[in-house]
Amino acid sequence: MEAQLEQIREQQKETWNKFSPGWRKWDDFTMNWLKPMGDEIISALQLRSTDVVLDIAAGTGEPGLTIAKMVKDGHVVITDLAEGMLEVARDNAAKRGIRNYETVACDVCELPFADNTFDAVSCRMGFMFFPDMQLAAQEMRRVLKPGGRIAAAVWGRPEQNPWVTMIMGTINKNMQLPAPPPGAPGMFRCGNPGMLADILKQAGLVNISEQEVTGKLRAGSRDNYWTFMNEVAAPVVAAMSKADGSTQAKIKSEVLELVDQKYPDHQAAIDFGARIVCGQKPTA
Repeated sequence: MEAQLEQIREQQKETWNKFSPGWRKWDDFTMNWLKPMGDEIISALQLRSTDVVLDIAAGTGEPGLTIAKMVKDGHVVITDLAEGMLEVARDNAAKRGIRNYETVACDVCELPFADNTFDAVSCRMGFMFFPDMQLAAQEMRRVLKPGGRIAAAVWGRPEQNPWVTMIMGTINKNMQLPAPPPGAPGMFRCGNPGMLADILKQAGLVNISEQEVTGKLRAGSRDNYWTFMNEVAAPVVAAMSKADGSTQAKIKSEVLELVDQKYPDHQAAIDFGARIVCGQKPTA
């Protein structure tokens, strides 16, 4: 891997480990919010009870742990770059009595598994952060058995996701943040229709399908939304840490006002949009 990509990977590992306590705190809330994407991934994979499944960038364990309960005679390998996130996944598995799984801390671009190992591969909200998305797709294909399926979820376009653009847009309006280089890892890197499908196609997958999932981040209140984003969303925390006290207060005030304008019911049920893309490894 190129030195620049390696540097990105190490920064990501450090960031996700740092934020794992926040993800633990908000895990029930976050997993309930992301469940529709996990459900669509599971549906696309067409799982059998004996399948051996790889869940990549699983964070605190989903959808891998739900899959483990479905493949009762199979096995799930749950991977993430950050050991801190996998620690939460193991605790979640113990609470739910799930045993037919293991966790492996690894990089998707260098998967430590033999060719043709897995019946299916899942990846929820990981692709857009991979330093080299094409290499990641090729690695997933390599470890997949012929005829096996890959299903991945990514965030849609910015305008579909005010849950993040409201707060980041307000931060950018109040601070001079450097623009990320074109194609850099980021939330909406795979948002355009067909982009991830094309990556999977270039990796040699066939029978590719794509669908959209929309819904709401149900924060319950604007203050709950603000707290959640400042404890879980790494870009928000990174930007806010560079602002002085008065700027932070101004940003918060403007964000809360914006939430009230867009969602006047005071429930802060904020829209999101995602894309689910599935492909199959050829049998010959």
